[in-house]
This record gives sequence, C-alpha cells and structure tokens, in this order.
Amino acid sequence: MWAIVALCGLVFLAGFVDSIAGGGGLISVPAYLALGLPPHAALATNKFSSVLGTLTATWRYWRARRIHVRTALVAAAGALVGSAAGARAVLLVPPATVHTVVLVLVPGALVVLLFQDRLLRRAPLAAGGEAGRPLLRAAVLGLLVGAWDGFFGPGTGTFLAIGFHLALRFDLLTASGNARLVNLASNAGAVVVFLAGGRVVFPLALYAAAAGIAGNQLGSMVALRRGERVIRPFLVVVLVLLLAEVVRRRLA
Repeated sequence: MWAIVALCGLVFLAGFVDSIAGGGGLISVPAYLALGLPPHAALATNKFSSVLGTLTATWRYWRARRIHVRTALVAAAGALVGSAAGARAVLLVPPATVHTVVLVLVPGALVVLLFQDRLLRRAPLAAGGEAGRPLLRAAVLGLLVGAWDGFFGPGTGTFLAIGFHLALRFDLLTASGNARLVNLASNAGAVVVFLAGGRVVFPLALYAAAAGIAGNQLGSMVALRRGERVIRPFLVVVLVLLLAEVVRRRLA
C-alpha cells in the first residue's frame, strides 16, 4: 500500500515537471521499475498515466492561447515519422554511438539556455514565433526529436520545448505549450499499442494517472503564472538529469 502511495507521489512530481519542461519520464519510469514491474509493463503503464496528465496540461495551455496549433501539429506529424525511424535505427545503430552524441549535445543545450542572451543576438521572442518558414522548421524539429523518442526516449518533451524556443523563436511559455501538444500526439499512438498488447497494469495505472493529472495541472498552472522565470530553470534541471541518465547507461 505504502509503495503505491510513494509511486503516486513520484508520478505527481513527474507530471509537475513534465508539464513545465518535459522529462517527467526520468522520474516516473524508475519509480515503476522500483515497484517491481517488468520493463515493458513499466513503460506501458507510465505512457498510459502520462498521456492522461499531458492531455489536461495541453488543455490548460490551449485555453491560455499558449499553443501555436498549426505549427505544433506539423511537428507532431514529423515526430510520428521520426519515431518510427528511430525505432528502426535501434536495430542498426549501436546505443553507445547515440549516447556519445548526446554527451556532446546536452551540455551544448545547457550552455545555450544559460547564456542565450549573449550567444543568440536576435530579435526579441514573441508568442507567435518566427514569420519565415516556421512549418518546415517544425517538421524537421518533429522528425529529429521523434527519432530520438523512438530510439532512446527520455527528455523528448524537453528537446521539443528547446527546439521550439531556439529554432522557431517561440517564447519559452508557448514553446512549452507546443511541446505538450506534440508529446500528446506522439504518445497517444504508443498507448493504443500498449493497451492492445495488454501491457498496461490496472488498476495501478488509474491511481498513477490521477496523480499525474494533478501534477500536470499544478505544473501547467505554475508555468502559465510564472512564465520563463520558472520554465528555464526547470529545463536546465531536466537536462542535467538527462545527462546523468545517459552517463549511467553509457557506463552500465
């Protein structure tokens, strides 16, 4: 009983973090595994609970007009294609190669986030993003991040938010909202597959979903009220956690 309570607490925290900066799976998946679930069941149950939480966070961002729907949907389409390609690449590319690339990319993303004002001397950001060719950039962003999701997984929402912010010039709040919609679309398909395969563990998934929904609601509310002041630090924290996870896998 207490183990389930502890799990729900961690899923709540994961939902809170995920709704702000992505990367909630870095918290929730290890929690499911610690409870004793087999890896496939842990991933499936996590996807089920996180999708419901992401749905509520996406709704809150959308109501606040912090989602550029057309751009996000184009990125979502790219993510679906990229995810399939990434899953295919699992069979061809050694994981150590991808881990090495990430060990270079993540510190670079951290540097850009921390010193953006000095490194990127561009026009001020706006909620609408750049005017020129945003849909093509969104498709490429979705393709690349989707490939990452299909191959490795953790940090997908974080990379989406950073991509919308840096490549498409959305402010961090709208970038985070866009990332939630893309994540929702890409993960929904996985949930259908997991449900059809009977991998989701009930009723545990329902308890976790309730905790995840509460965490996503609180996190998105904080993000919408505090904006970049809270989103940027959370992005940095998630990137550090992701870097630690990649190092752990690299050394395992």
